[in-house]
Amino acid sequence: MHVVSPSVTSTALPPASGAAPDAQRWTPRLWGILAVLCLVLFLDGLDVSMVGVALPSIGAELELSTSTLQWIVSGYVLGFGGLLLLGGRTADLLGRRKVFLIALAVFAIASLLGGLVSNGPLLIITRLIKGISAAFTAPTGLSIITTTFAEGAARNKALSIYTVFGASGFSSGLIVGGLMTGIGWRWTFLAPVPIAVAALIAGIALIPRDRPAATGGYDIAGAVTLTGGMLLLVYTVVSAPELGWTHPGTLASFALAAALLTTFVVVEQRVANPLVRLGILRIGHIVRASIAIIALFGSYLSFQFMLTLYLQDVLGWSALGMAMALLPAGMLVVLTAPSADRMIARLGTPRLIIVALAALSLGYLLFLFRIEPDPNYVAVILPSVLLLGTGFALGFPSINVQATAGVADHEQGLAAGLVQTSMQVGAALVLAVTTALVTNGSEGAGEHTAQEALDQFRPGLILVTLIALAGLAVTLVPLLRRRRRVTDDDPPAPDAGDLMIEALRN
Repeated sequence: MHVVSPSVTSTALPPASGAAPDAQRWTPRLWGILAVLCLVLFLDGLDVSMVGVALPSIGAELELSTSTLQWIVSGYVLGFGGLLLLGGRTADLLGRRKVFLIALAVFAIASLLGGLVSNGPLLIITRLIKGISAAFTAPTGLSIITTTFAEGAARNKALSIYTVFGASGFSSGLIVGGLMTGIGWRWTFLAPVPIAVAALIAGIALIPRDRPAATGGYDIAGAVTLTGGMLLLVYTVVSAPELGWTHPGTLASFALAAALLTTFVVVEQRVANPLVRLGILRIGHIVRASIAIIALFGSYLSFQFMLTLYLQDVLGWSALGMAMALLPAGMLVVLTAPSADRMIARLGTPRLIIVALAALSLGYLLFLFRIEPDPNYVAVILPSVLLLGTGFALGFPSINVQATAGVADHEQGLAAGLVQTSMQVGAALVLAVTTALVTNGSEGAGEHTAQEALDQFRPGLILVTLIALAGLAVTLVPLLRRRRRVTDDDPPAPDAGDLMIEALRN
């Protein structure tokens, strides 16, 4: 599920003449536009969770190793994260409607191809293409909302509905993925096709034509070096256990990845229209938000990857049983989404992020120390699932609000895009390291006894726990320093998060 906040410059469908912005009348066409955008976001969340449940079945039929399976996940998130900022920029330069519809069509075609191929690399390529298409539909879809619905009550209502659909898609995908995998894993790729086609037809009819909202050029060099560098880095980390960490090929691959990422930094400093204005990285709360989202999403994605393989490949759970096991976490996200803004206004983003990462860390610790070869779901797995759902439900909206708090209007899109890019790219890197630890010296968990497989997964579980704890520490330190200053009778300067809380209250 992906929600970004690109900057906007115009209103595609203004309120009725003479009406105040908050009094915008919701016509059937407005409802139709919102339905299309919600359907696409629902589809995005559905697709991510469906494929995750199907991984063991895909690996068994196509004879893919654990390290290859992780690319079905990493290919998507790297394609999304690497080109997300370029996607928002392209929508500004070419027009939101055009970019959204083209990207949605590509998503439908890639889904169809993914359900037809019988080759691991080709399947990974289709996932990469779907991630790239999401990098264009996600920022463009939200931009269409913010330029179609008038600022105030109308826009807030639209965004609230939009967010709930994203959370619902992810939760529904667990069940739908379990059902589809029971028929055949290919249906987890084919099922989204008719939904995407229906959304495309409705989008062509309903979404109004618009003119480009910006002038200038593209930062193609920045997008290529960032995406290429991260793809190569993930590939090197995943392949290093088999090839050897000190093998000349591994060292050369690391050096090339570092060169590409260094080139990206140089390009961003010199290009006229950079993907990322590097000066924004000096803003502390944005950096902390980026680290927190990596800790949140990176650890959770890797944990779900390991849990899926362990429960299905090792313990023999069905795909539907696996989906039902994780469903409570998704339901917590759905149930809390409508009240997220009120919780942020009452408690503030730093406190909610701390509670979220603490819940996440506790969930991992409980699982790590209580998991056994044949675990009892209610006593061992469910408590961790509920804690992880609580962490995600509280942390995801709070981190996104903190990332854009106190940022100038013209850089709201950059700040939101930066934290989303950190989430996707960081999660891919965490998953790569996790996979390297899990597969080190082994060809697959399915070839071992339950205890041996559990021992094999344990280093990965320790890693995700440490990442969550590190994110918690980074979030806690500024709050503790602020309290120390207050104790010393030295009043602190207003924090950007505090400014956002005050704005929400007003």
